[in-house]
Amino acid sequence: MGGPPGDDPLDAAQERRVRAVLALGGVPQADLPDGVQQVRLRLLERAANGQEAPRDVSAWAAVVASNLAMDWHRARRRQERIGERLSALRQSDLPSGEETSLLSLAVARGLDELPDAQRQVVVLRFYADLPVRGIAEELGVPEGTVKSRLHTAVRALRARLHEDEVV
Repeated sequence: MGGPPGDDPLDAAQERRVRAVLALGGVPQADLPDGVQQVRLRLLERAANGQEAPRDVSAWAAVVASNLAMDWHRARRRQERIGERLSALRQSDLPSGEETSLLSLAVARGLDELPDAQRQVVVLRFYADLPVRGIAEELGVPEGTVKSRLHTAVRALRARLHEDEVV
């Protein structure tokens, strides 16, 4: 965004994190800039409404991005998203190669098959790198619920990877 450096409510690292959460949540590459802008807008709206800034802007932005991704995910058919998610993953810093492609495809399909609440905590924990306590606070659920969802989701993802004979 233009203007003085202090005008943007998200710094570069926070924007990268938001982009990653959106991409891993299934938002296509072409829609990532709009998703980042929506997170910025929500942060600015909070300030305009006189609400206090979030204690941890980075965590708050990751949760908002995760919620946006869940909304998008619900609105699209499953097969349309897989190819776009893989494209976003290929553009990240992952090593290339057939094994990585197979693993990426299996993980993308596995994430796609998870219930929304489980996919959300997996993305926030392992891709946005939020602690369990932070996820629980941001989502307004007990830490035990986050742990349970993570456990169930990881077990399902692991089974999917074995099923696809990727690991």
